[in-house]
Amino acid sequence: MSASQADATDERVKEMSAIRRWLIRPELGGIVGTLAVFTFFILFAGDSGMFNMQGVMNWGVVSAQFMIIAVGACTLMIAGEFDLSVGSMIGFAGMMIAIFLVVLGWPAWLSIILTFVMCMGVGALNGFIVIKTGLPSFIVTLASLFILRGFTIYLPQTIESKTIIGGIRDAAEGDWFASLFGGTIGQGFFRWLGENGFIGVFERGTRAGEPVVDGIPMLMIWAVALIIFGHVLLTKTKFGNWIFASGGDAQAARYVGVPVNRVKILMFMFTAFCACVFATCQVMEFGSAGADRGLLKEFEAIIAVVIGGALLTGGYGSVIGAALGALIFGVVQQGLFFAGVESSLFRVFLGVILLMAVILNTYIRRMITGER
Repeated sequence: MSASQADATDERVKEMSAIRRWLIRPELGGIVGTLAVFTFFILFAGDSGMFNMQGVMNWGVVSAQFMIIAVGACTLMIAGEFDLSVGSMIGFAGMMIAIFLVVLGWPAWLSIILTFVMCMGVGALNGFIVIKTGLPSFIVTLASLFILRGFTIYLPQTIESKTIIGGIRDAAEGDWFASLFGGTIGQGFFRWLGENGFIGVFERGTRAGEPVVDGIPMLMIWAVALIIFGHVLLTKTKFGNWIFASGGDAQAARYVGVPVNRVKILMFMFTAFCACVFATCQVMEFGSAGADRGLLKEFEAIIAVVIGGALLTGGYGSVIGAALGALIFGVVQQGLFFAGVESSLFRVFLGVILLMAVILNTYIRRMITGER
């Protein structure tokens, strides 16, 4: 057989059609889902205010919340692991900020930084236990879920005899570091838009010309920043290649010099970092911390990542896809309200779209691996 004939039958050099290359992109499910969701709500809720400036901000903020935790969950899932403690981490982080800031009276910047250190330390411990014991990360982080939630309830009850601590916004007022997580930016620009009639104004309770949207919340800035960081990390850096290799075939990755253990521990820490960002933005927005904050967020993050095309087996996924999955969540959660549909059906939607996403991802995996 000639060399040219051998090449023609070698799977490694077989050309792939443009359609097939598009079909195996991890973002495909997120793109299709996003188009379908927007089309549905444009048709059935287009005149409800959902797509005016205030409506866009409503579902944009909710989507940004999902995006922040989805970025961490996505990178960790690509590395081949899960973290079920994300929701409890959100509640724990918010409560620790409240205790440090309001109860102990520490500066806001110190309270926030110390909380980040604690949460990332828990993330590192989760990763260390997974690596050293060989236990599934599902089990290890499930244990962390209960431990963190227990502390989140126990500490405020013991210290303050209640499970909600308020006064955070007042205690953090004037702190430059706290302003990175709370408040808005671009107020002057939006006020100019309102004064010149480019966006609507409130009908009651504000001065004439007061814009409905007075700025972009820092929560949304953090979401965009983390998406850009995660995308660049995965697609433009050597460490990103290590993440994919660690989740695809950890043993083979070790043979070629990839520090798999370090990669996985760092991804657990990054997931905790994202959860802490979410928690800090949340307590700065509401001005309080509650023991029930973050419930079920770990599952919502995983669902967003799966919708975005990540494989449950690791080694394949996209931060952009995860962000689109989070956008779908935000649009649907708020869109049901605008469309006058019972909001409890949101959970039904989550279950249905998760099942559809897993079926699609299984088909894609078979296309990639050639399995039957």
